[in-house]
Amino acid sequence: MIFARGMVETPAFMPVGTYGTVKAMTPEEVKGIGAQIILGNTFHLSITPGTEVIKAHGDLHDFMHWQGPILTDSGGFQVFSLGDMRKISEAGVDFRSPKDGAKIFMGPEESIKIQSDLGADIVMIFDECTPYPADKATADQSMQLSLRWAQRSKDTHQALGNNNALFGIVQGGMYEDLRQQSAKKLIEIEFDGYAIGGLSVGEPKEAMIKVLDFLPEQLPKDKPRYLMG
Repeated sequence: MIFARGMVETPAFMPVGTYGTVKAMTPEEVKGIGAQIILGNTFHLSITPGTEVIKAHGDLHDFMHWQGPILTDSGGFQVFSLGDMRKISEAGVDFRSPKDGAKIFMGPEESIKIQSDLGADIVMIFDECTPYPADKATADQSMQLSLRWAQRSKDTHQALGNNNALFGIVQGGMYEDLRQQSAKKLIEIEFDGYAIGGLSVGEPKEAMIKVLDFLPEQLPKDKPRYLMG
């Protein structure tokens, strides 16, 4: 993958810098172990240190002193992980800040705007990470909501004139037909890459492997495929 800030050879592993730093490592050390791209988290960065603080330094690359590519998670995983501190609606998600309990709203438009401000080389759509276990009706409802949010994410990305990459995220729980529906619709919307989300959320390893046995082949082979963790 070739970006304005450098090339990423695949397959690649992304060290996680949730709050703008990879724990216990300097940017030079991260580069020294061969990492070509790192991951930041939109939701957490928007709270600590805050988007405006990062923008005052330029963008997330400048704030971190990392000049390679960066992928930012959309905040969709927090829809799952902050279960008792959030409320989901068609518009988006009302959160309580894990820092001080303050009310926060984030929807596709807000997430994409923040990721644009951060200067992410790969922007992720805003989605709902389907919990496990989930019955089929619940997984279907969650997947359909994520697809509507995917379209809004792309519309916002284009309206901002952001030329950086935008990746879709396949959801659908552990149900093969729902995963196929999600992948098909995302391909119709058209993204620069496709991620497999909704795994490593408590399901048995066998269930995860079953999804990975069929799903990658449903995604375009000429686009990056990202296994989210």
